[in-house]
Amino acid sequence: MSAWGATPVAADRTRFRLWTPDRDAVTLEIDGGDAVAMMRADDGWFAAEAPVGAGARYRFRLDADLAVPDPASRAQAGGVHGWSVVVDPQAYRWTTPEWRGRPWEEAVIEEVHAGVLGGFAGVAERLPALAELGVTAIELMPVNAFGGTRNWGYDGVLPYAPAEAYGSPEDLKALVDRAHGLGLMVFLDVVYNHFGPDGNYLGAYAGGFFHTDVHTPWGGAVAVDAEPVHRFFVDNARMWLEEYRIDGLRFDAVHAIGNPGFLDAMAAELRESVGPNRHVHLVLENESNDADRLSPGRYDAQWNDDFHNVLHVLLTGETSAYYADFAEQPAERLARCLAEGFIYQGQGSPNHDGKPRGMPSDHLPPSAFVSFLQNHDQIGNRAMGERLTLLADPDKLRAATALLLLGPQIPLLFMGDSEGSEAPFLFFTDFHDELADAVREGRRKEFAKFAAFADPEARARIPDPNARSTFDQSRPEPGPAAAECRALYAELLALRHAHIVPRLKGAQSLGAEAIGDAAVVARWRMGDDATLTIALNLGDAAVAFPNLAEPLFARGEPGAGPSVAVWMEV
Repeated sequence: MSAWGATPVAADRTRFRLWTPDRDAVTLEIDGGDAVAMMRADDGWFAAEAPVGAGARYRFRLDADLAVPDPASRAQAGGVHGWSVVVDPQAYRWTTPEWRGRPWEEAVIEEVHAGVLGGFAGVAERLPALAELGVTAIELMPVNAFGGTRNWGYDGVLPYAPAEAYGSPEDLKALVDRAHGLGLMVFLDVVYNHFGPDGNYLGAYAGGFFHTDVHTPWGGAVAVDAEPVHRFFVDNARMWLEEYRIDGLRFDAVHAIGNPGFLDAMAAELRESVGPNRHVHLVLENESNDADRLSPGRYDAQWNDDFHNVLHVLLTGETSAYYADFAEQPAERLARCLAEGFIYQGQGSPNHDGKPRGMPSDHLPPSAFVSFLQNHDQIGNRAMGERLTLLADPDKLRAATALLLLGPQIPLLFMGDSEGSEAPFLFFTDFHDELADAVREGRRKEFAKFAAFADPEARARIPDPNARSTFDQSRPEPGPAAAECRALYAELLALRHAHIVPRLKGAQSLGAEAIGDAAVVARWRMGDDATLTIALNLGDAAVAFPNLAEPLFARGEPGAGPSVAVWMEV
């Protein structure tokens, strides 16, 4: 039972709790029922019981002018400013109670946005095709409640409540249930480093939820060292894993939390709570490249932005903004990434004003890194949301795709990749009035430093995040070469499941080297002592590939222009 929120204690009775150390009195209001004065404890908690069950609508009255939703609301009626709804977490009847998950080494992940796919029901409709392709997990971008009806999810303000626009808590559980029936894991992206700007009332009654003297891009840092705040987030993570039977969590931008002790304690509790009989996977996004968090009992893996960034330079030639960190000797940097995981392991980063970034990672297994050619950030944070299908040479993109899907790091796809989608994925919100203006102008100002948008007229063409059309354009429609692209992905994933996955546990790098300005060769000793070799050329000049036996997979004339070859020597 969570320390926060509404907990049914009987069919017609619910207990309510709120932490509000800044207030002397709080009233529980029941829609259509009698108000109840909440009792205060010495530690800032208020509690009350009321004769209501699942479906009852409630809120907390702080004073005559302010009534707020439950910050741990399990569902909302009328948006993030509306009534919270009591939910019975045990009401859903699962059809796959025997599901225990899949080992991490089997993970092939596709990141999806529930909103553009038609909500939880729309995502569920896509699952059979993904399972047939060879994907073994979907990763939902954040689904928690946010202001309006359209959002990436990182502006969420009620972490326990699935967004109304996507469906009910039961709809989300039905999606997870359907995935498990098809052998698919479900991962969820959660945001514990900040709250969005619309609908976050915590500052009005729980100032201790934030550190006013520790600043982040979103304001004061979340005070995860305070016990009620710690419990708020850890109980939230437990809810997703235990009640929704989510198979894994991806923790967004934990470098902005700045508290490794909190991360370690959370991981330990989550693993203890789910027990040894389930495969539950914990993954970090961490700009700090903190290898210490990637260890047994802590976190399985980290999103490896270094992999994406250096390959983006090689595929597109772009070297502005954070790509400047990977502009020099990109083939050597890719070789280091394939051999050691992180590229930045303590070196100074030009994009961080020369400050050191990262720590040594060569002792970690390849499966400690989640690799990708694109994701929501890398597409959506472009002004026009272009995908690699529009930015890269098709032969080079096919070669890089083979590296992604046949390499020993854990591959992550973005929705539409396997269908060669050319549809943009744009930054979209549903804010109004002054906030809408601030987001629109802030978005355009952000790109003023890019040469392509130095002209105000060019910046004016950047899609308005709040326009419905911006959201509508972001649906991943199949591209003109969808059939060819899907056939390539199906072939590569079949090879991965047959030859890479069974040997992945215990794999170790045997080193990698640049063999040209845009070419590398890398080798790994797999868990059964077989040797995996991948040679990749993303340049136009010819290079010498290894002279080995018949490759497991090859595209292009070996070494002559864009090409790739993969060998497994048993």
